[in-house]
Amino acid sequence: MTVRPIRYQIAALALAALLSACGQPTTPKAEHGNEAAAEEFERGPHRGRMLHDGDFAVEITIFEDGVEPQFRVFPYMKDKPLAPAEVVLTMELTRLGGRMDKFTFTPVEDYLLGAGVVHEPHSFDVKVSASQGRSSHQWTYASYEGRTAIEPAQADAAGVKVEAAGPAEIEEVIAMSGRVELQPQGRAEVRAWYPGRIVSMTKSIGDRVRKGEILASVTSAASLQTYAIPAPISGVIMERNANVGDVAGEAPILVIADATKLHAEFFVYPRDAERLRAGQRIAVRNLSGANSVTSTIEAVLPTADMLTQTVIAHVELPNPDGVTWRPGQAVEGEAVVGSHKALLAVRTPALQRFRDFTVVYARVDDTYEVRMLELGRRSPEWTEVLGGLEPGDIYVSENAYLIRADVEKSGASHDH
Repeated sequence: MTVRPIRYQIAALALAALLSACGQPTTPKAEHGNEAAAEEFERGPHRGRMLHDGDFAVEITIFEDGVEPQFRVFPYMKDKPLAPAEVVLTMELTRLGGRMDKFTFTPVEDYLLGAGVVHEPHSFDVKVSASQGRSSHQWTYASYEGRTAIEPAQADAAGVKVEAAGPAEIEEVIAMSGRVELQPQGRAEVRAWYPGRIVSMTKSIGDRVRKGEILASVTSAASLQTYAIPAPISGVIMERNANVGDVAGEAPILVIADATKLHAEFFVYPRDAERLRAGQRIAVRNLSGANSVTSTIEAVLPTADMLTQTVIAHVELPNPDGVTWRPGQAVEGEAVVGSHKALLAVRTPALQRFRDFTVVYARVDDTYEVRMLELGRRSPEWTEVLGGLEPGDIYVSENAYLIRADVEKSGASHDH
């Protein structure tokens, strides 16, 4: 089970509370004579919507089994099937935003077939006109799915953000994991210059030192002269391996680390290593996401690990305060290895699931409705749109899951 961060839960509860305070969105009603509420409409033998006018009736269905969605209308007279050739029928669909789709019908077998595809979403105000002999009939009704209305103040309070769909530069990235390491020049082992007895040590583990500061004094066993050992670099004492009175030999008596001189080492799989180059931009962040920086790849080492076959990519990691990044810390990275200019794109976090579709929620005035999308290339920030949305359409770019939750609560489902 996925648990959303607390801030998302709070935002969802806030939107629910705001909507409850102002009442639920009004469920559309059928506008003709004896038609029931949209969610309670009469169904016919083909599970379609029945429309009556005296003895004459039609059953409206959308057929999508193995074909693109199409209208199939079955006519009746006195509850008996009527030959489709005896009926002339047209239909107008007015969609959110004012676009109108018009359909004419031709008789096929025992039904009238609409000319054209009923594009998703199947959400519209419907006007049906039919004539049979000398009689004419007309009905209007609303058939909505994936739609809800939220007052602007409520949406703003819940953190719902919108923007216009348009062009974007979609970057192709390679995700990697790694760790923070000291650069070679960021670590120094302090040794006695000549073997002898240690007569003084001024620093302990954790102490900060400056380059040139005296760290120890040693009396040479050969000359019996005492000499001072200065710090070769600035940093922090990480290891102390001797004490006053010990004999200093070849082993380091102190180890200094300069945490301002770090780099990240990323483990790169062979399939990705061929696409990485020195100089490519890379975003580095710690596992919590609290710290992040944009840097460049310094080098991709030419040798691979014998067991994992991974190679190492070195990335410069600025750390002027010495504490933002720490040696040994696990990090994640996304290297930019290419880019693509998309004529139309939406923000990737805006994408939601609706039935079997990936969608965004378009906004017209204070009404939100799904837009089923045909998608192209994708990055963590942007996703290319190949169909289902028009340039300039306003869509929910942040906290779209709140709109999805309200749509699901209102029950605006795929029902014909």
